[in-house]
Amino acid sequence: MMENLKIMEEKWDITYQHSLGETAAHFYQTIIDQEKILGRKCDCCNRVLVAPRAYCDRCFENTSDWVEVGLEGTVEMFTVVYQGFKGLPDPPYCIAYVTLDGADTAILNYIKGIEWTQDNVAQNIKVGDRVKVKFSDRKEGRITDFWFEKVNG
Repeated sequence: MMENLKIMEEKWDITYQHSLGETAAHFYQTIIDQEKILGRKCDCCNRVLVAPRAYCDRCFENTSDWVEVGLEGTVEMFTVVYQGFKGLPDPPYCIAYVTLDGADTAILNYIKGIEWTQDNVAQNIKVGDRVKVKFSDRKEGRITDFWFEKVNG
């Protein structure tokens, strides 16, 4: 009966607004105003969560204090994207989970400053590489207000 199946194509073009909440709003405002990356501390397990969360994803306890973390970190995992997607940069581009110094969780963002090709990925990025945060001159309160670049040396 598989030959009787029909395929229906649909297009979605949705614009919506959502509340960031107090935690994310403070995180992004600090990036805009001070060019600092903040995490939230869990008093139960003592982890510093970046990106910050209002509650700990391990203990399910409310987080407490804001903690400034370093502007350098370690690549935990990455991928280079070669397929174009609406609303994202033209490929190829690299995104990576990076644990910033002083944080216990990784944050996802772009790695820029490298001309990516299918042949140069292994020479230009690997798990364990050190990267640094770079801030945009024009901040909008979005994750794209900063990105990572490799640390030379």
